[in-house]
Amino acid sequence: MESFTLSALADEISGDLDEQIRVLKEHDIQYLELRSVEGVGVLDFSTRELSAIYGNLAKKGIAVSAIASPIGKISITDEFEPHLELFRQAIRAAQICQTNSIRMFSFFIPPGEDPALYRKEVLRRWTAFVETARPYGLTLLHENEKEIYGDSADRCLDLLETLDCSFVKATFDPANFVQCQEEVYPRAWQMLQKHVAYLHIKDALLEDGTVTPVGLGDGRIFELLRDLKGSGYRGFLSLEPHLDNSLPGGGPEMFGVAIRALKEILNRL
Repeated sequence: MESFTLSALADEISGDLDEQIRVLKEHDIQYLELRSVEGVGVLDFSTRELSAIYGNLAKKGIAVSAIASPIGKISITDEFEPHLELFRQAIRAAQICQTNSIRMFSFFIPPGEDPALYRKEVLRRWTAFVETARPYGLTLLHENEKEIYGDSADRCLDLLETLDCSFVKATFDPANFVQCQEEVYPRAWQMLQKHVAYLHIKDALLEDGTVTPVGLGDGRIFELLRDLKGSGYRGFLSLEPHLDNSLPGGGPEMFGVAIRALKEILNRL
């Protein structure tokens, strides 16, 4: 596992930060991708509150791999200026939590409409993000999410190559591609690999989109990680289980299922 550093969206363990930390340490994970605590989103905390959260993490040996922001997760037809102001809060959060990475999206497209109709506006908005972030030494990580402009490998590539910015990179999410009926490996992976700086680790079934522990879906996680290791990648694998929490033990139990499945694949490598 020396090629990879494990992190996790730990709010899928519990809303309680201490419980998140306990379970992460139980599984020898020393990083957290910060998305929410007690149901409050990372960008909704005051500077004082977020500083206290980061202080608690640091005191207990947990660092922040990325700010899992909701930036770009609004409709492309929604007003942009308030969202750009929210992006400035994401920059503040990254500074407080001493990470240079912010997870972002490329705007939901109105149902049934051709994403190509909104390409120019998506690029305009992302250019504004780039210019706003330029002085701060950050990496803006675009995640392929269902129903946004960049939900397909082709449009992810279009966005990344048109922006042509050294600090705009891809967060590659295999399950999201499966749920968009994309061939994760080799097609999407080979198209985007040179832009990938961060991975979300979850898997899904092509048949109905159900999320599974890695290796049980159609995300070709083993092949993807084998290629990634061979390329010399030294970066984060951020576990995002998205598994059913209804079983006894809830979030911690299902997180354990997810991390053990990932470690089994890593041990095979």
